[in-house]
Amino acid sequence: MSGTSLDGIDAVLSDISDSGKARILQSVSLAFEPALKHELFDLQHPGANEIHREHLVANALADAYASACAKLLLIQGLHAQQIHAIGAHGQTLRHQPQKNILQSYTHQSLNPALLAELTGIDVIANFRVRDMAAGGQGAPLVPVFHSEQFYSSQENRAVLNIGGIANLTLLPKQGGVSGFDCGPGNILLDTWIQKEQKKDFDQDGQWSSSGRPDGELLQKMLSDPYFSQLPPKSTGRDHFNLQWIEGHIQQGSYKPEDVQASLLQLTIQSILNGLQAHAKETRCLIVCGGGTKNIALLELLKIHAQKQIPNLVIESSAQHGIDPQLVEALAFAWLAWAHQQKRPANLPAVTGAKGLRVLGAYYPAA
Repeated sequence: MSGTSLDGIDAVLSDISDSGKARILQSVSLAFEPALKHELFDLQHPGANEIHREHLVANALADAYASACAKLLLIQGLHAQQIHAIGAHGQTLRHQPQKNILQSYTHQSLNPALLAELTGIDVIANFRVRDMAAGGQGAPLVPVFHSEQFYSSQENRAVLNIGGIANLTLLPKQGGVSGFDCGPGNILLDTWIQKEQKKDFDQDGQWSSSGRPDGELLQKMLSDPYFSQLPPKSTGRDHFNLQWIEGHIQQGSYKPEDVQASLLQLTIQSILNGLQAHAKETRCLIVCGGGTKNIALLELLKIHAQKQIPNLVIESSAQHGIDPQLVEALAFAWLAWAHQQKRPANLPAVTGAKGLRVLGAYYPAA
């Protein structure tokens, strides 16, 4: 898995039971080579010679994924022949869900055929397009996995994945899974600190903690129509980006650290607003994703949650058996397993698709 934050590759070796319960046997995380990261970021925006450049990036990403797989096998002492399949997400460069399916598309850069050739392992990739062809958003896809791993008949739960984008999976105890992208997770925080301080991310939320959120700016940002849009809905860097930030601050005079503090508050508030609007009876919020490393974000999330949803308990996915950094990578291993089982893995209640569909495309190693 390599997500919207463009921070690198998380790879897991997993064992999945016949019932669909997944466990992690081993994991590795590899940072992107600077040149690959730079090109992936540039391809998020229109530019010259895009088709040629994107194909080269897709090859380079396949090579990087293959390195992660080789490292996993070496650590675990396994051979390629012992692995059923690789579930490979690729790197999202465009995500444009539309009501008109002829105008709707998503593109994850990756050469899965090359990945199969380099690893000698069958590859399942391109998971989102089948749902979109059925009129869905193609995202989020992880709620079905969250349901398999975290559902409880004893309490109303929700799973919060804070990646580049933050998404919620709602797991009421009476059943009926739903979910949606609630807004930016790390994406705007990373974008702003990259511009202002040339750093990849805000370590522990230290820079945002040095500023003061501006209430007026926060309300202006929260007035973006995306936040009031009803699910199903999904979003990405196409919408939340540097131009989005600059469009909101151009009429004011703000200290850079105050903008960062406001963006942190935006992430927190959009999460809590989404939870309060669609699952206010939630009693346990299970948090995962790279955003769990942001200490300031988690602390403020808990503080504000006590004001808005007083009985809410916030826990790490680690307390439920899965490292928060690895939940999404494990989810795509599970989606590959579901493809092999010919098991539909989209949730129409989440994506808006007109029916259940088997997700992914198969690339045999031989």
